[in-house]
Amino acid sequence: MSEAGAAAAAPRPADQAEDAPPVAQEALHAVLDKPSYRAFHSLPVEIAICVGTARPLLGELLAMGPDAVIVLDRRIDDPVDIRVGDRVIARGELQELDDGSGRLGVRLTEIAGRGGKF
Repeated sequence: MSEAGAAAAAPRPADQAEDAPPVAQEALHAVLDKPSYRAFHSLPVEIAICVGTARPLLGELLAMGPDAVIVLDRRIDDPVDIRVGDRVIARGELQELDDGSGRLGVRLTEIAGRGGKF
């Protein structure tokens, strides 16, 4: 994820208003850019992209073999959830990268406000 994308996906501190004006956001960035906070910028954060869920019965799951299809609760064009731990921090759209590798990426479409709410 790009540095700008990583910053956009970062959860807000609890004391920041959900729709903080740009001045408050600039003040937050000024605080986080202090040398004492810069070390946090290099900490890796694992994110998970959830494309959907399913709840098969255990017997159905045990009976599955190659070529079985697990039906998810979402359509192919529905947004995916971007999670850190068990909290949804953003939503986005799956996209195939243009580099010919066949890898997927996620284009962010929504960023959660305070408390992980949209």
